[in-house]
Amino acid sequence: MAKYYCVLFDADNTLLNFDAAESKALAETLVNYGIEPDAETVQTYRTINEELWKQLEKGQIRREKLMSERFTRFLKAVNAAGNGVEMNRYYLERLSTHPDLMSPNVLEVLSELSEVATLAIVTNGFDKVQSRRVAESGIAPLLEDVFVSEKLDSEKPNRKIFDAALRSLGVENREHVLMVGDSLSSDIQGGINAGLDTCWFNPSHNENPGKVCPTYEIETLEELYPLVMEPEELANLGQKHRRHQP
Repeated sequence: MAKYYCVLFDADNTLLNFDAAESKALAETLVNYGIEPDAETVQTYRTINEELWKQLEKGQIRREKLMSERFTRFLKAVNAAGNGVEMNRYYLERLSTHPDLMSPNVLEVLSELSEVATLAIVTNGFDKVQSRRVAESGIAPLLEDVFVSEKLDSEKPNRKIFDAALRSLGVENREHVLMVGDSLSSDIQGGINAGLDTCWFNPSHNENPGKVCPTYEIETLEELYPLVMEPEELANLGQKHRRHQP
């Protein structure tokens, strides 16, 4: 039997291309509010947003503060007029319309893995945005469920979101669960906090500072095949009805 019969995925920059979606949505938002989306202005927003998300992951602020503060601080930083809360609402609506996949082979990889394991997403973010992006990307039929931090009132790396996901999926033996994601601080640390094996998706070959140690590290999603599949399943890629049972 393969070691993992349940695979939990992060969404953004693992299955879905958040960087591309954010760039499009942010440019659309800035233009709508009469602000030129040049590189310096975009970086100003990203710096503010990333700092607030780090605080949220550490439990230092609530997500409501992130939503109300990020564009309010941004407008002040670029000396522009506007309502930060309304701007954030517009941005999230635009973000939800961009379901870009991380790579063209995401559907194929998930299709193959779904034949032998239960797949689900555990993602930080806002429910309406993430659920719509997952649905419109085409990957939803290959997933058992999508667990969003806003809906579960818990952000990765807090183990509570993983506990809720595994409870909903009916998974009791965590030795057979693998968490896959691109973020060491939220995905990998979160998986470790929940007692799961972890796989760091690192296509950009970023250096690991060493504070968080994943069980595995991969460059492409196809590298999950030998981690999840039984030898005979691996030899029969492309064939249906290969699901193994716990």
